[in-house]
Amino acid sequence: MNPRGSSLVLSLVFAVVLVGGLVLERIAGAGTALTAIVVARTVLLLAVVGWAATRMAQASGGRKVLWRWALLCYVVGFVGLLLYTAQSELGTRLLGTALSQSSPKLAVVSQALFPALLVLSLLPLALLEASAAAMARAPVLETERAHGALFSGLGTAFVLIFSFSAMYVATQLDKTWDLSYFRTAKPGESTRKLIQGLNEPLQVTLFFPPANEVGEAVAQYFRELGQDAPQLQVERLDQAVEPSRARTLGVSTNGVVVFSRGEQREVLTVGLEIDRARGQLQRLDQEVQKRLLTVARPRRVLYLTTGHGERGDGKAAPGETPRPGIGQLKELMRAQNVEVQPLGVAEGLGSEVPRDAAVVAIIGPTKEFLQEEINALREYLNKGGRLWLALEPEGPSYDALVEPLGVRYVNTLLANDQVYFRATRQQSDRANLATAAYSSHPSVSTLASLGGQAPVAFLGSGAFETRSNPQQGLGLDVSVRAHEATFVDKNRNFTEDEGEDRRAWPLVMAIDKPIQGSKEGMRAVVMGDSDALADGVLPNLGNAYLALDTLRWLTGEEALAGAVSSEEDVPIQHTREQDVLWFYATVLLAPAVVLGVGFFVTRRRGKRGPRVAPEGGAR
Repeated sequence: MNPRGSSLVLSLVFAVVLVGGLVLERIAGAGTALTAIVVARTVLLLAVVGWAATRMAQASGGRKVLWRWALLCYVVGFVGLLLYTAQSELGTRLLGTALSQSSPKLAVVSQALFPALLVLSLLPLALLEASAAAMARAPVLETERAHGALFSGLGTAFVLIFSFSAMYVATQLDKTWDLSYFRTAKPGESTRKLIQGLNEPLQVTLFFPPANEVGEAVAQYFRELGQDAPQLQVERLDQAVEPSRARTLGVSTNGVVVFSRGEQREVLTVGLEIDRARGQLQRLDQEVQKRLLTVARPRRVLYLTTGHGERGDGKAAPGETPRPGIGQLKELMRAQNVEVQPLGVAEGLGSEVPRDAAVVAIIGPTKEFLQEEINALREYLNKGGRLWLALEPEGPSYDALVEPLGVRYVNTLLANDQVYFRATRQQSDRANLATAAYSSHPSVSTLASLGGQAPVAFLGSGAFETRSNPQQGLGLDVSVRAHEATFVDKNRNFTEDEGEDRRAWPLVMAIDKPIQGSKEGMRAVVMGDSDALADGVLPNLGNAYLALDTLRWLTGEEALAGAVSSEEDVPIQHTREQDVLWFYATVLLAPAVVLGVGFFVTRRRGKRGPRVAPEGGAR
């Protein structure tokens, strides 16, 4: 091979002139020196390209191929340099105007292509020359080897271009992902709907010092919440820098979020130390929704009937079996900006239902209502009232209450020997029904979206049947059904006997009826078990959403239905059958699988023939 045919020296000259010219151009800045450098660099590079073309024409065989690839690299680098020059000061003087002004899009394309073309020129050229140098004393050039080096350089160049492009796009996007173990709650579906439904501006002021970790987490939450919500105005202030603004909003320290709308104002204290604020941040969506409902929505009044043995938060009367109260339900209602008031004969139920009643709730009565009270409730419904009935299979006949609603309450205990909640490990647990069979009615829209992730618990429930001749205009929808293996346990032995048919019994029904003069008409929800709303059961996710969706539908706010985001740790609970399965899986099944695989591999190796020793005893 003729050593003078190598392109190594010319490639070194090309790289030095290209890179050195760019450095000198930056040093020169502007004026005559810049023009002289650009002209000299361009002339030298053109000379290199011309000389390479001449050598390629004179070469033959493998050397001609190498010259062609080197020339291609020179041309790519030279084109990249022209793109850079077109948007420089010299290019502006030559073109008469700046490329960024005459063709902004072309200027952006040139800025992106210029470094990409330089990388696509220099990196493959370097690997090509390194490969050719290794074959300097070889009798025959291995063009395949040089070809592989060239494509390795191209591949590496494309990887670099993709990496830098991805990094540039990532820096321009206003998007973050929290992959840490501890995470702040994200805006939930219900809170987003609440914000997007605002018809007046709502001001949220965050009081946090700069570079505070808690403040950044809270600000990120409100940035996501404010997307597509023009009525939400979020401002971040430092209480130490803006003391007068803080006093106006009633704030004396940092670590506080203020929600204000007109004269209404709510304060959420989060804190400044991340270790202490973790609990608040994990429940941030829930806490923010409480304040937003208070500020953005009018307060409604829910009346709980009293005087008929209903569930309450007081002690049971002497001689009565104590039952769980509904303190947690009341707290849940207050968090939805609902004022809970008692309603009995003393409060006027014997004559009429108060006019400010948004909903009247009857939770687990054990005594009959007076005829005057029933008349008042019927008159309330005829005027477009909202009624929430949660009954008990051990209670009295509820015909007088549910007859106007077109349903009949089957006050016989339901049981299921296939799907139920274990509480005491006794056969009576079969009355603890669990179901995730929901309809598409708005009163269970959140439950329907969660499906099997949020089963509802009914700890001893009756069922409903539709009457044969309901009032005209009534709309009846079975919103929650029991599991199809549920049966009416007439003799209460928790075992299916003859005549106790298995059915998907209706457990919750939503009823509505248009009323002349009422905007949304009468609405009512009947539940076969009040335990579903009692303390200790309500914290179950399905029961909580059942109560919330029911309240929202009855008050005409079903558009706000949706899950609330929470990052609180939830304990993993197993049934007894699952515990047994895990025990045998880890103690027996897993070791058996390992032993089986080892036995199979050993047997397979044993079936192979013995290795033939090479001659001379070498192994």
